[in-house]
Amino acid sequence: MAALRKWLLAGLLVLVPLIITLWVLDWVVSTLDQTLRILPGAWQPDQLFGFHVPGLGVIFALVVVLSIGALASNIIGNRLVNWWHALLHRIPVVRSIYSGVKQISDTLFSEKGNAFRKAVLVQWPHAGMWTIGFQTGTPGGEVLQHLQTQPGAIGEHDSFLSVFVPTTPNPTGGYFVMVRQRDCVELQMSVDEALTYIVSMGVIVPGGPKNPNVRAASTAPAIS
Repeated sequence: MAALRKWLLAGLLVLVPLIITLWVLDWVVSTLDQTLRILPGAWQPDQLFGFHVPGLGVIFALVVVLSIGALASNIIGNRLVNWWHALLHRIPVVRSIYSGVKQISDTLFSEKGNAFRKAVLVQWPHAGMWTIGFQTGTPGGEVLQHLQTQPGAIGEHDSFLSVFVPTTPNPTGGYFVMVRQRDCVELQMSVDEALTYIVSMGVIVPGGPKNPNVRAASTAPAIS
């Protein structure tokens, strides 16, 4: 029974990540294949070839994104984009949704931004308890002025960081906190390594063995 249990766990460790990866890839390909529906019926690959070719939607979506990016990079395209933004900002309900989403996308995808490019060690949820977070920027305006007047602050020269603290093992949810920069420890590990560390709940240590407890147990002296 011990051998069967060991084989079962080993098989699950091999199959579960593979199955989940294939399921995510299938969902992504199937979703992007829906973009082909914007083409006229006579131009759709299913009609041209007589059968469905999975993955053509990925290529089509990539071509569309690259084309829009190339158009928006020139002067005429930039003016059209600015006109489009101004038009959407005039619509009452759409304005609030679009402006919020655009600010987030500009922060995440802008080459000048620092969102999720640094992993930091912060004390959360109270002093003496540490966790890994990701720097998303720095506070400013009224928020920064208020933070610099709090007890323990050193005035207008005190700097703060905006940090996203993800939950474990699902890092898509979390908490947004603002902490003093001197209370944060910048880590040398990459964002991907930090995410792996968080999702694995500390089992996979960046730069170390995948399970340090196993190694420690194997090197520990036997008890007679």
